[in-house]
Amino acid sequence: MSSPLVLPNDGHYWLENAHIPPNLVQTKLPSPQKFQGTTPWEDLALYHLEIADGRIKSIVAVEAGKNLDEGIDRQNIPRVNLNRRMILPCFVDMHTHLDKGHIWGRSPNIDGTFAEAIAITERDAELHHSSEDIYRRMEFALQCSYAHGTAAVRTHIEMGGQQSQIAWKSFQQLRQAWANRLILQGVAMVTTDYYLGSAGEKLADQMAHEGGILGGVAYAGPQVKTQLTRLMSLAQARNLDIDLHVDENGDRHSQVLHQAAATALEIGFTGQIVCGHCCSLDVQTPQQVEDTLELVKQANIAIVSLPLCNLYLQGRHQPQKPAWRGITKVHAIQSQGIPLVFASDNCRDPFFPFGDHDGLEVLNQSVRIGQLDPPYGQWCTTVNLTPARLMGLANNGILRVDAPADLVIFSARYFNELFSRSQGDRLVIRRGKPTHKKPPHYQELDDLMGA
Repeated sequence: MSSPLVLPNDGHYWLENAHIPPNLVQTKLPSPQKFQGTTPWEDLALYHLEIADGRIKSIVAVEAGKNLDEGIDRQNIPRVNLNRRMILPCFVDMHTHLDKGHIWGRSPNIDGTFAEAIAITERDAELHHSSEDIYRRMEFALQCSYAHGTAAVRTHIEMGGQQSQIAWKSFQQLRQAWANRLILQGVAMVTTDYYLGSAGEKLADQMAHEGGILGGVAYAGPQVKTQLTRLMSLAQARNLDIDLHVDENGDRHSQVLHQAAATALEIGFTGQIVCGHCCSLDVQTPQQVEDTLELVKQANIAIVSLPLCNLYLQGRHQPQKPAWRGITKVHAIQSQGIPLVFASDNCRDPFFPFGDHDGLEVLNQSVRIGQLDPPYGQWCTTVNLTPARLMGLANNGILRVDAPADLVIFSARYFNELFSRSQGDRLVIRRGKPTHKKPPHYQELDDLMGA
């Protein structure tokens, strides 16, 4: 059993002999044949990291055949030997629904269907939503994220209804209150037909003024091209990015992803478009998949897969369960060089009764569900580096000199160990110091659940 890590009280120290995927480290590396690492399927290498004043001061890659002390000028600086413990950059959770979260205790979805989830969530909002209710549940989620090692969160927030501004105001308050701990981004979530009217234009103006992102749910149908064109035009005129829900079903005729890419190319959209779910792609013909992904790549669209929620929620109308459900063509997407992200989606609400806003759990389950085979380092970027880049966060998701020392140290030394245990003993480092935070107790929300 590995002993608990204790870091020096001084903010200047070395983390020695850390196993890190090389694609998550930005440094000048020795030639590959001299690089000290494990077997190819592990895709890990040894590094020493010097931490000072809350930032990464230097990174040393350990060369094979050399003494581990070579190349380091320690000058009596405290040293912590990680003995090959793994390090990852802090997580970036790019697709969540914080305004809906943590209501399962008062509004469960017993039959587990998508339609029932929508109905129950709408009813819960009518009965319970207030500034205090939304703020406390959202902050509970942020406390979970922070404790598990997340540095940035993007959340979709229901807009357009009578109570939508309550949720958006709570989000703004939390964004300010948590500014020194978590980077928060908000996406306006409406159905895309909403943008056809004057209310949609007002929403676009609000997002431009208040630092939001335009988003929504686009359903297949004769009006979807008109809706997407209008949405992209509004975003383009205001220099806004777009984050959509598309094809969250198993209907092979649902090809909104294809339409979104074609529309973006047609109007010359220059912002960043992200499409979440894209499940129906997995039941379309190989030619349809190829054609769609070619357009997606040309349009510079990124794809977010949400396998935990989709596998739970979908396929429930079959006479016998379980049936096919809920993950997109992740291997084809990656092989095309299209940015791919995995994220939490809903947590403890009618859409998904589980989850704890833990980036490692998302990656762990995605490896199983998506059959993400070794080398695993190629998939690690989906929960840190890739979402950070898509969110415009240059200092997140990567370990590099002069960047903030925001990282997670695990007891696991190899990916097999990382994916076999929950790593509840992980040590989260923010700006060079351990957070020592634990996820909040569920009892904190008991009064909101009517307990």
